[in-house]
Amino acid sequence: MKSSTDPTPWSVGDVAARFRLATHVLRHWEDVGLLRPARDAAGRRRYGVDDLFRVAVIMRSKDSGMSLDQIAVLLDADAADRHRVLQAHVDDLDRRMAEMERSRAMTLHALRCRAHDVAACPNFQRFVDDVVGAVG
Repeated sequence: MKSSTDPTPWSVGDVAARFRLATHVLRHWEDVGLLRPARDAAGRRRYGVDDLFRVAVIMRSKDSGMSLDQIAVLLDADAADRHRVLQAHVDDLDRRMAEMERSRAMTLHALRCRAHDVAACPNFQRFVDDVVGAVG
């Protein structure tokens, strides 16, 4: 594989290997408009440095839970609803992070709890009171 300082464009196989992706994933992202690699005289895709960063943005965004449609808006500075879509994603991240914090606290309690049946522990049950709702 070429080094990142090599000025020669990378093939779809080079980029796929670099990011541990299947080549069909890169082709799909191109089909939906997320990538626009140059083509050589034979019509083969040739990815440049900017394309590598774009692939990295797509991967990081997908890892954070964004859909390809949301990523398309993220990457389109002229998208009319860009701020709305991005704010909705931030709101979703905040919600999921809060849920993960609750889950982490619950798991830490279970790890330290001396109850034989942690689900019957009143302190443990408080972690899911909001899911159960009012009982009684």
